[in-house]
Amino acid sequence: MLQSRVSAGTIARQAAIPEIRKITTEDVVDALRHGFDDFWAHPSHYVFAGLMYPIVMTVVAFWVSGQNVLPLLYPLATGFALLGPFVALIFYEISRRQELGLDTSWSHGFEVLRSPGMASIATVGLVLGVLFVTWLIAAQVLFVGLFGDRVPASLPALFYEVFTTTNGWLLIAAGNVIGLLFAIEVLCISVVSFPLMLDRHTSPQIAIATSIKATVANPIPMAFWGLIVAVSLAVGMATLFVGMLIVMPVLGHATWHLYRKLVVPQAGRQARTRSRAATATQSPKTT
Repeated sequence: MLQSRVSAGTIARQAAIPEIRKITTEDVVDALRHGFDDFWAHPSHYVFAGLMYPIVMTVVAFWVSGQNVLPLLYPLATGFALLGPFVALIFYEISRRQELGLDTSWSHGFEVLRSPGMASIATVGLVLGVLFVTWLIAAQVLFVGLFGDRVPASLPALFYEVFTTTNGWLLIAAGNVIGLLFAIEVLCISVVSFPLMLDRHTSPQIAIATSIKATVANPIPMAFWGLIVAVSLAVGMATLFVGMLIVMPVLGHATWHLYRKLVVPQAGRQARTRSRAATATQSPKTT
């Protein structure tokens, strides 16, 4: 009797996880192209939202580290990529609304805060927040282990120690390996989880399980997507975060389209979407 209940529960959980498609790297490129299309459709609407990313990063940097911010500048800059999937919620919502033929002005993007799935979204966001703080702690422990408690007097002094000493090169190598492990974990649990919770209001468990399933089913395309994200964020940071005004919205919109390629739509969803899109296209002609 107990075994039958356990089996029934397992089947129910498996049935609740959406079906995943196999995709290719060409699909990833196509999702990125659609991300650019969504961004350029109303670029002025997203500048305001994009500005939040470097501002929040700066505030949290000083809040977390106080006067000891220099050793954590790089971990903070790179670590915020761990929060990117959550920060990009507004862009998922804009792409979702554009897909349905609804108003896509930036003010409507904040309607995500009233989504029925917001509790689940906040839960997974908290998970990413914990991973972000854990990454900062790991980076701080690594730095102190190699250089002690002494804080560099200036940014040039920090660069000199990191790039001209054996411990500095060890810090670069070990830090990037540890950071890569955190990035892979975030990719696995978030590649489709936030769009899925926004779209279908699923539980955090189902959203994360679906995201992991999508990653495992498509290891090469997901690795390619992870590389695109890493390179894009690196370019954004190299421009003193000015590039983030384009990088973050484009990656956010592209994530929505990648979700659409990875997760099989619910029955009747495609028909409704096509009908609304057709109505939105035809309506100007009838006026």
